[in-house]
Amino acid sequence: MRDPRIDTYIAGKADFARPILEWLRERVHTACPEAEEAIKWSMPFFDYNGKPLANMAAFKAHAAFGFWDREALPTGKQGAAMGQYGRIESLDDLPDAATFEVQVRDAAARIDAGVKPARAAKAPKPEAEVPAELAEALAGDAKAKATFEGFPPGQRREYCEWIAEAKRPETRLKRAADAVEWLREGKRRNWRYES
Repeated sequence: MRDPRIDTYIAGKADFARPILEWLRERVHTACPEAEEAIKWSMPFFDYNGKPLANMAAFKAHAAFGFWDREALPTGKQGAAMGQYGRIESLDDLPDAATFEVQVRDAAARIDAGVKPARAAKAPKPEAEVPAELAEALAGDAKAKATFEGFPPGQRREYCEWIAEAKRPETRLKRAADAVEWLREGKRRNWRYES
């Protein structure tokens, strides 16, 4: 299914980009007639069976095309720009139509098979360094200390960062005192905003 917003998107791009975007669009629909078009993040997207298949974009001096499952469909040019084909400045920077269409069909087949794109796992943030003012205040209040130590790392980090970001020593001390009071009551740092 074609989206008229993509016609508008292509028409508004530089002369060099229009034939590239039109070629990419035609190849996607030839290889995967069920692909549906949409605009996401201000660029043309192709969805297949309700899942993202690929996207394309045009910039001042180049265009880009990328499969959603970019790790499974390497082209050797990824990393040079957004997408798998690096900086696309002309149709010569793309594979021939048959090769490209095979890649589109492979991407659709991965969606049919239920394969989800592999994404690198985010490394957990390190444990927050407890500011001296908070450590000292917690040492004098066993209940607040127990609550603090019982919180998950992210909630402890919120208290630590809030106190550590204060510029003046008086402000850090005041925040540490408030933190101990709230912790004694079992409250998280942003308890006022919880519903």
